[in-house]
Amino acid sequence: MGANTGNMSSVDHKTAYAQSFGNLPDETLYYTGARVGFKAFDGREKLNEIALEGAKNVQKKSYFTTSGGTGTAGVATVPVFVDPIIVDTSRKFTPLVELIPRVTNQGLTADYVRVTAKSFASTFAEGGALSDGSATRERVSKTIKYLQSTGLVTGQAIASVPGYILAGFEPTGAGMAPGDPFSDASTGGALQQEVQLAARHLKELEENLIINGNATTSAISGNANGTEYDGIIQQQSTTNQTDLSGAALEWVDVESSVQEAFVDSGRPNLAVASPGVVTRLRVLMIDTYRFAPTGLVSEIAFGIPSNITIQTSIGPIPVIQSQFLSDTAAARRIYFLDMAWVEMRVLQDMTFERLAKTFDAEKFFLKIYEVLLLRVPEFNSNIIGIA
Repeated sequence: MGANTGNMSSVDHKTAYAQSFGNLPDETLYYTGARVGFKAFDGREKLNEIALEGAKNVQKKSYFTTSGGTGTAGVATVPVFVDPIIVDTSRKFTPLVELIPRVTNQGLTADYVRVTAKSFASTFAEGGALSDGSATRERVSKTIKYLQSTGLVTGQAIASVPGYILAGFEPTGAGMAPGDPFSDASTGGALQQEVQLAARHLKELEENLIINGNATTSAISGNANGTEYDGIIQQQSTTNQTDLSGAALEWVDVESSVQEAFVDSGRPNLAVASPGVVTRLRVLMIDTYRFAPTGLVSEIAFGIPSNITIQTSIGPIPVIQSQFLSDTAAARRIYFLDMAWVEMRVLQDMTFERLAKTFDAEKFFLKIYEVLLLRVPEFNSNIIGIA
């Protein structure tokens, strides 16, 4: 800032005088210069000591954070310190991403054969003819779908944004471990931070599609019709379905639903439910079987615990709650799944690619090619319309 003149009417003249001259009387000659008739005298060095001491005293008494004007943080001379920890408030738990087996798949469709009926075995009389039997088969084909997550970071952001810690973050999924379900991830700059967030969002989309995907309307992603794969709700549809039509869930409903899957030769070993359903199941387990809250959970896989493990006629079934299932009254659901026949067919797992550079920025995208298979919906069951 250059020198300038200005209005000094607001200055305390006594304080200003004392800062330079201490107790010297007014109109005291302290530097003779070339004045004739006086012995040469220069008292400025001594007065400078007085001035410096006065300046120190003024600083001690009157230096405020607002001295020098205001700045972006409310003050001019105090630097801004941004907390290095960033928390993603939009995060969602993605346990099914980790719990559903992932199976490689060559080609753009996942094809398999189901046997729906057999007519080989029979009784026969002595000397009777041997009749030929047969089996009824059907071929099922599911088309691989493409998931992507695209981001862009400008050169200026890359140069200026420091490293941060993404708190409560797990880009590969999970989110159901004991205690804090997410781990922290350090990022070295803007590009790495954006890639990590894009990866997390891609896994959240995958979890959402596993539950709510619709191969016809693509209502979850909002993209062109047919770009999603069918999720659990669509593939299970009305097979072995009980609709409570807004009534409260009772223990007999759970047992009846599990038995429907068992009668059709299924053995459900994992349940996925709306959060309110899990709460209701806890109450039923405690009231019906006098379970203590500490005895209600079990480990599913890779350290992922159940929210509750229910004891049914076909054995224990761990239950997890999903943030992607509706928790609105009369719209809550629970799905009992035989996980031996649920899988994710993957043509290409998550892959990072840089896109063409058209201006001062780095553009990238992440992609997954996959499709969900509920190979035998008859082995599963579900209850909908829960209060």
